[in-house]
Amino acid sequence: MPDQTPLRNVSDTALWVAIYRAMESERPGALFHDPYARRLGGARGEAIVKAMPKGRSMAWPLVVRVAVMDEILHRCIADGVKTVLNLAAGLDARPYRLDLPADLLWLHVDMPEMVDYFRSHMAQETARCQLEFIAADLREAGQRREVFARAAAAPGPLLVITEGLLIYLEANDVIALARDLHDLAPARWWLSDLASPALLRFVANNWGRTVQQGNAPFRFGPGEGTAFFRPYGWREAEFRSTWDEAWRLNRKPALAWLWRALSWLQPRRKMETVRRMSAIVLLQSDPAHKPATPT
Repeated sequence: MPDQTPLRNVSDTALWVAIYRAMESERPGALFHDPYARRLGGARGEAIVKAMPKGRSMAWPLVVRVAVMDEILHRCIADGVKTVLNLAAGLDARPYRLDLPADLLWLHVDMPEMVDYFRSHMAQETARCQLEFIAADLREAGQRREVFARAAAAPGPLLVITEGLLIYLEANDVIALARDLHDLAPARWWLSDLASPALLRFVANNWGRTVQQGNAPFRFGPGEGTAFFRPYGWREAEFRSTWDEAWRLNRKPALAWLWRALSWLQPRRKMETVRRMSAIVLLQSDPAHKPATPT
């Protein structure tokens, strides 16, 4: 009997997103080109996209996320970033597909099985920067701090990427991560996607049962947005609404024009809630923030 659950665990989401990158790369006028994505996503990734409700039509926010993060990453490197710490990196082929400085250090961190899978599928390829793989379970405080100690010893400034990670964490886990990135890494910038309570409700209505059964429930979407991170040493440097960026990049969902027309009839506060439902954010470390005193 075929597997009725498209997702088996959180790691399967990397296969799913890889196929979305492949779909974008293969269309005319692609926003980015990832020649490795279909290989990395494989048959399992294709099966997940086909099995997910509205699987192909829901590619647009993930495509927008990749394109906007590419833009911000390039700008941060131009501004002096020397090391990138990519946490829960999954099947991110940026070190191979982007034009990066040869002396940039890229730390690719994920669970051991994911690192092994990625390395085996990319064994014949050459990274465009200095690429180091780190197998670690970031849920374990000891392993997480070893990773951050390695990052702290690397050339700075340091940029951290957590693409597609935070939404799967509990709030307390995000707090621990934010504190460690500020106090132990220490990172100057933190690039991530960020959900809201409205997005979590939307996902629950569309994919809730599927991701729950696949042990990949969406959990983190703070009502206060980027202000959630302030007590732990981070301030908002840039906020890119996924909805706004979808219009800018012309990767809008079906009937987007109707959604926009209807939004004009809504109160301004509700329109702003929709605009901030999902975003790509760049956080900047506050050097004046004092690390918490251990208890």
